[in-house]
Amino acid sequence: MQVSEGFEGKTASLKNLQGFDGKNPPDPKLIDSCVHCGFCLSTCPSYRVIGKEMDSPRGRIYLMDAINEGEIALNTASVEHFDSCLGCLACVTTCPSGVQYDKLISATRHQVERNYSRGLADRLIRQLIFSLFPNPDALRILLVPLLVYQRLGFSKFFRVTGLLKNISPRLAAMESLLPEVTLKSFQDNLPDVIPARGEKRYRVGVVIGCVQRLFFSPVNEATVRVLTANGCEVVIPKSQGCCAALPEHQGQTKQAKALARRMIDSFEGTGVDYVIINAAGCGHTLKEYGHILKDDPEYREKAKQFAAKVRDAQEFLATVGLTAKLSPLAGKSLSLVYQDACHLLHGQKISVQPRQLLQQIPGVKLKEPLDAAICCGSAGVYNMLQPDVAEELGRQKVRNLLNTGADLIASPNPGCSLQIQKHLELQGKDVAIMHPMELLDCSIRGEKLEV
Repeated sequence: MQVSEGFEGKTASLKNLQGFDGKNPPDPKLIDSCVHCGFCLSTCPSYRVIGKEMDSPRGRIYLMDAINEGEIALNTASVEHFDSCLGCLACVTTCPSGVQYDKLISATRHQVERNYSRGLADRLIRQLIFSLFPNPDALRILLVPLLVYQRLGFSKFFRVTGLLKNISPRLAAMESLLPEVTLKSFQDNLPDVIPARGEKRYRVGVVIGCVQRLFFSPVNEATVRVLTANGCEVVIPKSQGCCAALPEHQGQTKQAKALARRMIDSFEGTGVDYVIINAAGCGHTLKEYGHILKDDPEYREKAKQFAAKVRDAQEFLATVGLTAKLSPLAGKSLSLVYQDACHLLHGQKISVQPRQLLQQIPGVKLKEPLDAAICCGSAGVYNMLQPDVAEELGRQKVRNLLNTGADLIASPNPGCSLQIQKHLELQGKDVAIMHPMELLDCSIRGEKLEV
């Protein structure tokens, strides 16, 4: 009787542990598909840097299972291992058993944000990030003070002295990634509809992003010119907002769903054949709208139909073919190294297409870096929330890119570009970074690059 009572008491205490709620917890069937072979370990960037089993996909799956079974709690000790995951999905590509870790970590992160109370400092930095970055209107308001901040030399001061890093490593990481604010950041030159040049082949919509539209507007403009030069009529709904990538990847359920609905509404009735995106992380999320809104009876089917039309710009052009004439980018041959963005390579399985497009440019010689499939450490807002791991990954990535001896780096994602630019500067290297759409645009227009 005493043994039985002791056992029942232990069982009761386990059941009282804070764990996952009943709304879409990590699926036990997906958890059970992991045979714990360890193939994921060598390709997991967080495991390679931290070196702990619980900071690997296999270790996190152990934790998910244990929390599901009520054996351990969803507490600081377990949450920190989920937070250390970059969500790069390299393990999904590597896994011989086909474990859908992407679905497991996504479900877990939404559970964490609902059922775990973070510390005040953590809550404040996350509130700052999710109030600003998915909100281009709020970011636009900040452009003027940011311009003044940079022109008066405060950015250089903080980076040289390291003062901000002593106050808050996360704020210092955020500041170190701040791109240069220019007059183009204030412009919004793209009209609602841009006609195709020559014979019209397709009518396509273009998603212009949040950070992309303000700090990487030349990439959007180049993308539109490349599309129109290749027979596409381009539609850009001004009502579109954030694609929901950042909040979705960090478990901000309510915000992610609201943004997804707004994006779907903005393209409704436009009659586009495809929805084109030129940012890897955004594209992966747009293609996941059917999953994000699966429980929404009003938007479930709309989300599936929208997601079915989404194409990465490089994926689209490689499929339909280029019709515009391409010219050399330099008087001599130009060596490029293409940086695989994780959510393009692992999330969307797009790797060959960008290389095929770049190699069509006369005189281009494509080089391949060591560890091309390993994350650069950007991973959405990971380099702001987990700066130590991100710093090491950024150093490794830039070293491998530089070792190719390439004249120029082609990067298809704004977050990757900012991370790589930061570490090029830290290593004292001046190598240009351009989006593949910018390279194609220069080639079509006959512009020569100075490298």
